[in-house]
Amino acid sequence: MTEVAELRAAELPDDLTAAEAGMWQAFRNGTMYDLSSGDAAEDDPHGALPWGPERTVRARVVCWLLLDGPPALAGRVSALKLAGVRISGAMDLAGGTVTSYVELRRCRFEREVLLPEARFSTLRLVDCAVPRLEAARLQTEGDLHLPRCRFPGGVRLTDAQIGTDLLLNQAVVHQDRSGRSIAGDGLTVGQDLQADMLESHGELRLRSAQIGVSLSLRGARLFNPRARFALNAPQLTVERSLYLTPGSLGNPLFMGTTPAEGTRIQRFECRGGIRLDDGRFGDAVDFEQAHFVLTENDQELSLRRVQASELRFLGERPALGRVVLSGARVVNLIDRADSWPGPGRLHMGGFTYENLVPRGPFPLAERLAWVTAATAEYNPEPYELLAAVLKTGGEEEEAREVLLAKQRRRREGLPIGTKLWGYAQDWTVGYGYRPGRAAVWLAVLWAAGSLAFSYADLAPLKGGEHPAWNPALFALDLLVPVIDLGQMNYWRLTGGWQWLAAVLILLGWVLATTVAAGATRTLRRN
Repeated sequence: MTEVAELRAAELPDDLTAAEAGMWQAFRNGTMYDLSSGDAAEDDPHGALPWGPERTVRARVVCWLLLDGPPALAGRVSALKLAGVRISGAMDLAGGTVTSYVELRRCRFEREVLLPEARFSTLRLVDCAVPRLEAARLQTEGDLHLPRCRFPGGVRLTDAQIGTDLLLNQAVVHQDRSGRSIAGDGLTVGQDLQADMLESHGELRLRSAQIGVSLSLRGARLFNPRARFALNAPQLTVERSLYLTPGSLGNPLFMGTTPAEGTRIQRFECRGGIRLDDGRFGDAVDFEQAHFVLTENDQELSLRRVQASELRFLGERPALGRVVLSGARVVNLIDRADSWPGPGRLHMGGFTYENLVPRGPFPLAERLAWVTAATAEYNPEPYELLAAVLKTGGEEEEAREVLLAKQRRRREGLPIGTKLWGYAQDWTVGYGYRPGRAAVWLAVLWAAGSLAFSYADLAPLKGGEHPAWNPALFALDLLVPVIDLGQMNYWRLTGGWQWLAAVLILLGWVLATTVAAGATRTLRRN
């Protein structure tokens, strides 16, 4: 035995297997330790083919290396890099501090990985089979990568603190005994949480989580149809955007552009409710092409009291369940007419927006139906908000139509007498929002009054001090308030002529005021 070989043999613990001895040396050298066979079916960590002792290392030895391993060789940086390795036993690093870089690819874990209150620089598990990841209060200075991993028993990241990015792309996570696939209450991620093409079976829970940049669930599929929520994330804070939009395989930069040939596109799909109540989103909440499958009873897409710069409600209309925007506040509402549910399944009490940006045709009649669908009982606020937004955007004619629709909706709940008066106001002057109709009625009344007074034989109030009798000017003097045409105050009205004059004066005040208001709005707009 040479001197170098004797030195290396002396450095290895006595009870290591051949596979573990190779891993020990690779750790000191900082190189990848790959025990893959080269056969794709045999090397599949999620397949049924067994991996023998030649590919097996004990979890206890892995923990020994990470917590109290040997120093690196001269000129090297120690790191645990494994590929195609089976790890037997429970890997328990609870409360430990790992300073070495850790990357495991296409590995199989026999039992759960226990990392509660552990500290890492960077931890990468890529395409690994892990029965369960228990990592409450885990802290990493860098990334936590879990792409393409499968977790039959779920993942727990409660109160974990990830320094930079958390990656769950294409991971498959099943529920634990409490029904949760990923438990991430209080999770903090310094930059992005990327879960593109994630497949979640159970409740994905992110209560009070904080994401430093964006949260991406592009192309994800969330399944929890028999429970209330598939995504339960109240009080979620995302500094930029939440994406529940299409994702792709073969083009990681797919962002709604035309994908390259061969790219697999997958919509975001959720079978179960979504709860984002009290969330804060710096840029946008994006539902582009999202597909929701909700049940009739208690499942809903809940955005109560959400605050965001932009809400892109561009998903597929859910056939059942409810959409709730009560108390939400957004700057820009980008939507499509066919994305919103019908009456009884849309709730928008206290929902406010500053700009409407419809994607595709969204006629005013459908926009009014959208408001009506959200208000089971009459509420003036949605109509007044819509009118104000339209007016700010220069659509004053449409704004008046909205306010007219508000009055008509209000009329439905009034007593019969008041309702009849409302119909009269609507038919004659459009509740004051159609001044052209009022002008027509003024002309009709003027003609009728002129004809009626042409048969009147009125005596002057003062003999010799009156103008020549002119029934057309007299009728116009009665109808037009404020302006004196020199007729009304010179003739004595008696009997039915007094009543006719009173009716013309009253109607003249109502109609002339309506016409004047309409003219004022036109002049102001011009």
